[in-house]
Amino acid sequence: MTGPVPVLMYHAVGHRPARAAYGLSVSPEAFTAQMALLGERGFTPVTTAGLGHAWRTGAPLPDRPVLITFDDGYEGVHRHALPVLAGHGFAATLFVSTGWLRGPYAGDGAPDTMLDWDQVRELAAAGTEIGGHSHTHPQLDQLGDERLRSEAVRCREIIAEQLGTAPVSFAYPYGYSSRRVREAVRRAGFAQALAVGNALARRAQGPYALRRVTVRRATDIERFGRLVEGRDVGRAFARDRALTKGYAVVRRARRAAAVLVRTRT
Repeated sequence: MTGPVPVLMYHAVGHRPARAAYGLSVSPEAFTAQMALLGERGFTPVTTAGLGHAWRTGAPLPDRPVLITFDDGYEGVHRHALPVLAGHGFAATLFVSTGWLRGPYAGDGAPDTMLDWDQVRELAAAGTEIGGHSHTHPQLDQLGDERLRSEAVRCREIIAEQLGTAPVSFAYPYGYSSRRVREAVRRAGFAQALAVGNALARRAQGPYALRRVTVRRATDIERFGRLVEGRDVGRAFARDRALTKGYAVVRRARRAAAVLVRTRT
Protein backbone atom coordinates (compact mmCIF):
# COMPACT_ATOMS: atom_id res chain seq x y z
CA MET A 1 0.00 0.00 0.00
CA THR A 2 1.40 3.41 -0.97
CA GLY A 3 -1.65 5.58 -0.29
CA PRO A 4 -1.73 8.31 2.37
CA VAL A 5 -1.74 7.28 6.03
CA PRO A 6 -2.94 9.39 8.99
CA VAL A 7 -0.21 9.72 11.61
CA LEU A 8 -1.68 11.12 14.83
CA MET A 9 0.61 13.21 17.03
CA TYR A 10 -0.23 13.28 20.74
CA HIS A 11 1.67 14.77 23.64
CA ALA A 12 0.31 14.74 27.22
CA VAL A 13 -2.74 12.71 28.23
CA GLY A 14 -4.17 13.90 31.52
CA HIS A 15 -6.91 15.60 33.50
CA ARG A 16 -4.85 18.60 34.63
CA PRO A 17 -1.62 18.87 32.67
CA ALA A 18 0.80 21.70 33.35
CA ARG A 19 0.11 24.97 31.59
CA ALA A 20 3.04 24.47 29.23
CA ALA A 21 1.59 21.16 28.07
CA TYR A 22 -2.12 21.97 28.17
CA GLY A 23 -2.81 23.08 24.59
CA LEU A 24 -1.20 19.99 23.11
CA SER A 25 -2.76 17.64 25.64
CA VAL A 26 -5.92 15.56 25.51
CA SER A 27 -8.09 14.43 28.39
CA PRO A 28 -8.24 10.71 29.20
CA GLU A 29 -11.92 10.73 28.25
CA ALA A 30 -11.20 12.29 24.85
CA PHE A 31 -8.41 9.81 24.18
CA THR A 32 -10.70 6.90 25.07
CA ALA A 33 -13.38 8.18 22.68
CA GLN A 34 -10.85 8.73 19.90
CA MET A 35 -9.47 5.20 20.18
CA ALA A 36 -13.01 3.81 20.18
CA LEU A 37 -13.71 5.71 16.96
CA LEU A 38 -10.63 4.19 15.31
CA GLY A 39 -11.83 0.74 16.27
CA GLU A 40 -15.39 1.35 15.11
CA ARG A 41 -14.23 2.59 11.71
CA GLY A 42 -11.94 -0.34 11.08
CA PHE A 43 -8.56 1.36 11.43
CA THR A 44 -5.57 -0.79 12.36
CA PRO A 45 -2.77 1.03 14.19
CA VAL A 46 0.79 0.19 13.15
CA THR A 47 4.10 1.40 14.53
CA THR A 48 6.34 3.94 12.86
CA ALA A 49 8.88 1.18 12.29
CA GLY A 50 6.17 -0.95 10.68
CA LEU A 51 5.14 1.81 8.29
CA GLY A 52 8.74 2.59 7.39
CA HIS A 53 9.50 -1.06 6.70
CA ALA A 54 6.39 -1.49 4.55
CA TRP A 55 7.16 1.57 2.45
CA ARG A 56 10.80 0.56 2.00
CA THR A 57 10.19 -3.07 1.09
CA GLY A 58 6.66 -3.24 -0.29
CA ALA A 59 5.50 -5.40 2.63
CA PRO A 60 1.71 -5.31 3.08
CA LEU A 61 -0.07 -2.90 5.40
CA PRO A 62 -3.58 -3.32 6.82
CA ASP A 63 -6.49 -2.00 4.76
CA ARG A 64 -6.88 1.09 6.97
CA PRO A 65 -3.56 1.78 8.67
CA VAL A 66 -3.12 4.59 11.18
CA LEU A 67 -0.23 5.59 13.44
CA ILE A 68 -0.72 6.67 17.05
CA THR A 69 2.36 8.58 18.21
CA PHE A 70 3.24 10.36 21.44
CA ASP A 71 6.03 12.93 21.78
CA ASP A 72 8.26 13.87 24.72
CA GLY A 73 7.44 11.17 27.29
CA TYR A 74 4.66 12.41 29.56
CA GLU A 75 3.73 10.20 32.51
CA GLY A 76 0.08 10.19 31.47
CA VAL A 77 0.91 8.06 28.44
CA HIS A 78 1.57 5.21 30.88
CA ARG A 79 -1.16 6.09 33.37
CA HIS A 80 -4.02 6.87 30.97
CA ALA A 81 -3.19 5.89 27.39
CA LEU A 82 -1.60 2.47 27.90
CA PRO A 83 -4.71 0.79 29.39
CA VAL A 84 -6.85 2.11 26.53
CA LEU A 85 -4.38 0.98 23.88
CA ALA A 86 -4.09 -2.43 25.52
CA GLY A 87 -7.86 -2.77 25.68
CA HIS A 88 -8.08 -2.33 21.91
CA GLY A 89 -4.90 -4.24 21.11
CA PHE A 90 -3.53 -1.10 19.44
CA ALA A 91 0.11 -0.53 18.58
CA ALA A 92 1.67 2.91 19.13
CA THR A 93 5.00 4.72 19.04
CA LEU A 94 6.38 6.79 21.91
CA PHE A 95 9.15 9.27 21.08
CA VAL A 96 11.13 10.17 24.20
CA SER A 97 13.45 13.05 24.98
CA THR A 98 15.89 11.13 27.12
CA GLY A 99 17.04 14.13 29.16
CA TRP A 100 13.44 14.83 30.21
CA LEU A 101 12.65 11.38 31.57
CA ARG A 102 12.94 10.77 35.30
CA GLY A 103 16.08 8.81 36.06
CA PRO A 104 19.87 8.93 35.73
CA TYR A 105 19.96 11.18 32.65
CA ALA A 106 17.37 13.73 33.77
CA GLY A 107 18.20 17.39 33.27
CA ASP A 108 16.20 20.59 33.32
CA GLY A 109 13.42 21.78 31.08
CA ALA A 110 10.74 19.08 31.30
CA PRO A 111 7.34 20.81 30.95
CA ASP A 112 5.38 18.40 33.21
CA THR A 113 5.69 15.12 35.09
CA MET A 114 7.46 12.72 32.77
CA LEU A 115 7.81 8.95 32.54
CA ASP A 116 10.54 7.09 34.37
CA TRP A 117 12.51 4.32 32.70
CA ASP A 118 10.57 1.50 34.39
CA GLN A 119 7.39 2.90 32.87
CA VAL A 120 9.06 3.18 29.47
CA ARG A 121 10.08 -0.47 29.74
CA GLU A 122 6.49 -1.43 30.62
CA LEU A 123 5.23 0.43 27.56
CA ALA A 124 7.79 -1.34 25.39
CA ALA A 125 6.87 -4.72 26.87
CA ALA A 126 3.22 -4.00 26.00
CA GLY A 127 4.15 -3.54 22.33
CA THR A 128 4.72 0.20 22.13
CA GLU A 129 7.62 1.14 19.88
CA ILE A 130 10.06 3.47 21.66
CA GLY A 131 11.64 6.05 19.37
CA GLY A 132 14.06 8.93 19.79
CA HIS A 133 13.12 12.59 20.24
CA SER A 134 16.59 14.05 20.96
CA HIS A 135 18.17 14.31 24.40
CA THR A 136 17.27 17.85 25.55
CA HIS A 137 14.47 18.72 23.05
CA PRO A 138 16.14 21.66 21.26
CA GLN A 139 15.32 23.16 17.89
CA LEU A 140 17.68 20.89 16.00
CA ASP A 141 17.94 23.09 12.93
CA GLN A 142 19.50 25.85 15.06
CA LEU A 143 22.33 23.72 16.42
CA GLY A 144 25.89 23.47 15.23
CA ASP A 145 26.98 20.21 13.66
CA GLU A 146 28.67 18.76 16.74
CA ARG A 147 25.77 19.33 19.12
CA LEU A 148 23.26 18.23 16.49
CA ARG A 149 25.06 14.91 16.17
CA SER A 150 25.30 14.57 19.95
CA GLU A 151 21.55 15.13 20.45
CA ALA A 152 20.66 12.34 18.02
CA VAL A 153 23.42 9.89 18.95
CA ARG A 154 23.15 10.30 22.73
CA CYS A 155 19.39 9.84 22.64
CA ARG A 156 19.74 6.63 20.64
CA GLU A 157 22.51 5.27 22.85
CA ILE A 158 20.61 5.93 26.08
CA ILE A 159 17.47 4.21 24.81
CA ALA A 160 19.55 1.24 23.67
CA GLU A 161 21.23 1.04 27.08
CA GLN A 162 17.95 1.21 28.98
CA LEU A 163 15.84 -1.07 26.77
CA GLY A 164 18.44 -3.39 25.27
CA THR A 165 17.36 -2.48 21.74
CA ALA A 166 18.39 0.56 19.71
CA PRO A 167 15.50 2.66 18.39
CA VAL A 168 14.96 2.89 14.65
CA SER A 169 12.45 5.78 14.52
CA PHE A 170 12.88 9.45 15.38
CA ALA A 171 10.61 12.49 15.70
CA TYR A 172 11.99 16.03 15.36
CA PRO A 173 11.39 18.26 18.40
CA TYR A 174 8.89 20.98 17.45
CA GLY A 175 8.74 19.30 14.03
CA TYR A 176 11.70 21.39 12.86
CA SER A 177 14.20 19.84 10.49
CA SER A 178 16.33 20.63 7.47
CA ARG A 179 18.39 18.59 5.04
CA ARG A 180 21.34 18.84 7.46
CA VAL A 181 19.19 17.66 10.40
CA ARG A 182 17.69 14.79 8.44
CA GLU A 183 21.14 13.63 7.39
CA ALA A 184 22.38 13.77 11.00
CA VAL A 185 19.43 11.66 12.13
CA ARG A 186 20.12 9.14 9.37
CA ARG A 187 23.81 8.96 10.26
CA ALA A 188 22.90 8.40 13.92
CA GLY A 189 21.27 5.13 12.88
CA PHE A 190 17.59 5.95 12.61
CA ALA A 191 15.74 4.41 9.65
CA GLN A 192 12.83 6.86 9.52
CA ALA A 193 11.76 10.14 11.11
CA LEU A 194 8.55 12.07 11.58
CA ALA A 195 8.01 15.80 11.19
CA VAL A 196 4.67 17.57 11.77
CA GLY A 197 3.35 19.31 8.66
CA ASN A 198 -0.29 18.65 9.63
CA ALA A 199 -0.95 16.53 6.59
CA LEU A 200 -1.31 12.84 5.87
CA ALA A 201 1.90 10.84 5.52
CA ARG A 202 2.81 9.74 2.00
CA ARG A 203 5.59 7.51 0.77
CA ALA A 204 6.77 10.26 -1.60
CA GLN A 205 7.66 12.49 1.39
CA GLY A 206 10.67 10.25 1.99
CA PRO A 207 11.51 8.23 5.12
CA TYR A 208 12.94 11.22 7.02
CA ALA A 209 10.16 13.77 6.47
CA LEU A 210 6.90 11.90 7.08
CA ARG A 211 4.10 14.21 8.15
CA ARG A 212 1.72 14.01 11.08
CA VAL A 213 -1.59 15.47 12.20
CA THR A 214 -1.70 17.26 15.58
CA VAL A 215 -4.34 16.18 18.10
CA ARG A 216 -5.01 18.92 20.63
CA ARG A 217 -7.17 19.64 23.66
CA ALA A 218 -9.48 21.52 21.31
CA THR A 219 -9.87 18.59 18.86
CA ASP A 220 -13.44 17.40 19.38
CA ILE A 221 -14.58 13.97 18.29
CA GLU A 222 -16.22 15.23 15.10
CA ARG A 223 -13.05 16.95 13.95
CA PHE A 224 -10.99 13.94 14.98
CA GLY A 225 -13.16 11.74 12.80
CA ARG A 226 -12.65 14.02 9.81
CA LEU A 227 -8.90 14.15 10.34
CA VAL A 228 -8.36 10.40 10.43
CA GLU A 229 -10.48 10.07 7.30
CA GLY A 230 -8.28 12.69 5.61
CA ARG A 231 -11.11 15.19 5.21
CA ASP A 232 -10.65 18.94 5.81
CA VAL A 233 -7.04 18.48 6.93
CA GLY A 234 -5.81 21.41 4.85
CA ARG A 235 -8.53 23.75 6.06
CA ALA A 236 -8.26 22.64 9.69
CA PHE A 237 -4.56 23.47 9.81
CA ALA A 238 -4.35 26.39 7.37
CA ARG A 239 -3.33 28.84 10.10
CA ASP A 240 -0.72 26.41 11.49
CA ARG A 241 0.83 26.04 8.05
CA ALA A 242 1.01 29.77 7.48
CA LEU A 243 2.71 30.28 10.84
CA THR A 244 5.09 27.39 10.17
CA LYS A 245 6.17 28.84 6.83
CA GLY A 246 6.76 32.25 8.37
CA TYR A 247 8.74 30.88 11.27
CA ALA A 248 10.81 28.71 8.91
CA VAL A 249 12.12 31.89 7.32
CA VAL A 250 12.99 33.28 10.76
CA ARG A 251 14.79 30.08 11.77
CA ARG A 252 16.85 30.00 8.58
CA ALA A 253 17.89 33.60 9.18
CA ARG A 254 18.86 32.84 12.78
CA ARG A 255 20.89 29.85 11.69
CA ALA A 256 22.69 31.83 8.98
CA ALA A 257 23.49 34.59 11.48
CA ALA A 258 24.85 32.08 14.00
CA VAL A 259 27.09 30.50 11.39
CA LEU A 260 28.37 33.93 10.32
CA VAL A 261 29.24 34.84 13.92
CA ARG A 262 31.18 31.60 14.40
CA THR A 263 33.16 32.10 11.19
CA ARG A 264 34.19 35.60 12.34
CA THR A 265 35.38 34.53 15.78
